[in-house]
Amino acid sequence: MTAVVATNETILVVGGGISGMTAALEAAETGKQVVLVEKRPYLGGRVSQLYKYFPKLCFPTCGLEINQRRAKTNPNLTILTMAEVTDLAGTKGDYRATVKLSPRFVNEHCTACGDCEKAVEAEFDDEYNYGLGKRKGAYLPYRMAHPQRYVLDPAIIGTPDAEKAKAACKYGAIDLEMREETLEFRCGAVIWATGWRPYDAAKIQPYGYDRIKNVVTSVEFERMADPNGPTGGKLVRPSDGKEAKKVAFIQCAGSRDRNHLLHCSRICCMASLKQATYVADAFADDAEINIYYIDLRAIDRFEDFYTKVRANQNIRFIKSKPASVVADKDGNPVVHGVDTEGYVRFAEPHDLVVLAIGMEPSVDKDAFPVPIVLNREGFIEASPQNGGVFAAGSASDALDVNRAVQHATGAALRAIQVVNSVARAEA
Repeated sequence: MTAVVATNETILVVGGGISGMTAALEAAETGKQVVLVEKRPYLGGRVSQLYKYFPKLCFPTCGLEINQRRAKTNPNLTILTMAEVTDLAGTKGDYRATVKLSPRFVNEHCTACGDCEKAVEAEFDDEYNYGLGKRKGAYLPYRMAHPQRYVLDPAIIGTPDAEKAKAACKYGAIDLEMREETLEFRCGAVIWATGWRPYDAAKIQPYGYDRIKNVVTSVEFERMADPNGPTGGKLVRPSDGKEAKKVAFIQCAGSRDRNHLLHCSRICCMASLKQATYVADAFADDAEINIYYIDLRAIDRFEDFYTKVRANQNIRFIKSKPASVVADKDGNPVVHGVDTEGYVRFAEPHDLVVLAIGMEPSVDKDAFPVPIVLNREGFIEASPQNGGVFAAGSASDALDVNRAVQHATGAALRAIQVVNSVARAEA
């Protein structure tokens, strides 16, 4: 059985992405007891699924490794993966949290050797790669996953595959008797860092995401570009595996639209500029990149990066909100619209269309365990009515990684103030 020792001076952090990890580590490194709850089998969130950051085009692995090292060596931090908060009762300074732990079926003896993965045969859509590839029924979510421990898909429990996995493990790490657990513990403040989810591109009917194989989302394209991703870093068409040299990026796919997301998702312009460099670097002079935009929001420190990308002669900027994407007889996605600089109609075929989909908040008000104030976009407002619950990162707004980390640090400071006031009151 898992045990958590906590008091009303403990800080609960919900969500183990970059914001949750930042808030948890900052609070724990001041000496506060922190419990970090993450529903996935690993920490890192969507940042772990990025190939590169903008504007420096560096890799997230460095920052993730540093945070993982900090987490491993801090005795004040308790990490619960495959865990979800199902209830939160009480008031600021005195909450009681209920957490459901799903079974991993792999214990702490795991060395991540991979023998269990080799032994099983069943395959499932790979969530880490947004379903673009397959994973085994015994799997390590990705190569830097923390904890560095395999997971058995619950679908293979009770099948011969589960027994094969257990027989293949030399270390006694496969525990098929693991069951769901429920934990209850006290905490004084809560940091809600559940991040964001990509907007469902299938809802944007004119762009044909659910009908045309060669229309993908920006998050899927990011995984395609990663050498450790489903295509080994090759930019190819899902329909036939041919190189995608002529690529369209459609901005505001679901954002700034009264039929979808009202808000600007902020990261989309820069994400597409970054991804345009992937195509330009992969195919050099053979690359042909069209960026369809309403307006480009590359403010302050991002302006230089925009200027650099704009100078590339293989990248064309077209001021247009495309009306539709249709497939021709060869499966090429054809972008239809009007170039508003001159009002010229176009029907431009491409090898691949990438939809810069918006950031939808992961906060579900109806399922939220305590009363919470949300704005019209569904993000958590900073309000006294929230008591000791503080949003961090993209639970509060559509933010890039840098701003999410800054916001999470602020959330940690606010939570620390609450538990400090509890300590003073009890002194």
